[in-house]
Amino acid sequence: MTPIFSLYTRLTDTLERADWLLPTLARLLFAAIFLMYFWVSGLTKLGDGFGGIFSPSTGAYVQMFPRMMEALGYDTDQFNMLQKLIVLFGTWAEFILPALVVLGLFTRLAALGMIGFIAVQSLTDLYGHGGWADAKVLGAWFDRFPDGIIMDQRALWVFLLLVLVFKGAGPLSLDRALTPRR
Repeated sequence: MTPIFSLYTRLTDTLERADWLLPTLARLLFAAIFLMYFWVSGLTKLGDGFGGIFSPSTGAYVQMFPRMMEALGYDTDQFNMLQKLIVLFGTWAEFILPALVVLGLFTRLAALGMIGFIAVQSLTDLYGHGGWADAKVLGAWFDRFPDGIIMDQRALWVFLLLVLVFKGAGPLSLDRALTPRR
């Protein structure tokens, strides 16, 4: 039995020395799976023309404040300045935070921002869009179905981002390139 454990220890010691691999793969997977998801979602929130980046579409308000939009007859002029800023900054966050994660710039902070974004997105899906009433949206842990949007899928999203919070961006990143050598 000792030769088996020796072989196992040699192999796992090699993996432990490859500390650069985990954050690099986490950023690669984030780019492959989520970059376009968030960017396309952000594009649906932009207003018309070049100035649309400063004037979110009505759809942005519907996605972020669904019940309030319905109550106000879909009139965005009735929103106060704070609500308008939330929609504006939320729209920008869908572009900026994923780009920072993929580039590996301010990665830990950007990953924390993405975790907060996903939390707000999930709460909006549950409260604003009525996800509590749909078991497929909420899902459940320790059941046999891995497809619940909130409990299953978004938990994995957050875990991927937590790797970046704890490990950083890895060696192939702007964080590493811009950090002075010690």
